[in-house]
Amino acid sequence: MALNGTKDSVLVFDMDDVLADVLESYRASIIATVEHFTGVTISNDVIQRYKNEGGWNDDWQLSQRIILDTVGREVAFDEVVSVFQQRFLGSNGDGLIMRERWLPAPGLLERLASRHCLAIFTGRPRDEMQMTLSRFVPDLGWSMTVTLDDVQNLKPAPDGLLAIIEAHPGCAITYFGDNVDDARSGRAAGVRFIGIASRTSPGLRELFEAEGAAAVIENINEIEGVL
Repeated sequence: MALNGTKDSVLVFDMDDVLADVLESYRASIIATVEHFTGVTISNDVIQRYKNEGGWNDDWQLSQRIILDTVGREVAFDEVVSVFQQRFLGSNGDGLIMRERWLPAPGLLERLASRHCLAIFTGRPRDEMQMTLSRFVPDLGWSMTVTLDDVQNLKPAPDGLLAIIEAHPGCAITYFGDNVDDARSGRAAGVRFIGIASRTSPGLRELFEAEGAAAVIENINEIEGVL
């Protein structure tokens, strides 16, 4: 962690569908995993409905639950994780993670980093976070990154945000997220939350507003208008 003493604010980003479009990576891996065990091809709208309920920040757990709800049979968690990771990581660099698309416009994060500390609080494992960051922004200096591997409790628990607050005493914290668990995590930590709700996520804007979001934007490239 490297802090710049001249910066008094921290912008904290969730990763999936905030910094990286995961429709063809994590979402596609959920669909492929469910199909493997059930023979049923679910839609992204089905996944979004679960996400909007809250409590489904872990895509492995979500895949297991959708399988149960689809065929009435619970598959062992380890089996679900194994199939999911085979699809997501693949072998020899051919996994679905390679289909991710970076969302911030060129220069946006660098411009923000000149005025704010930048941090990440994501439900990804650290190695999967680093794979994507290394592909798209290998030279960007993050003040702090908090992953699945660093917290005892998953979102909506505020563990990661509380760690970031502790590491940046006296700084104003703003958290950017794309699902209701992010909003609830921000509220539990007492930080300003800004929701990102694309047009393809029906009902999400209203959920964010109900959770007390300070603002709702369509994508990360609108961020400078709400700071």
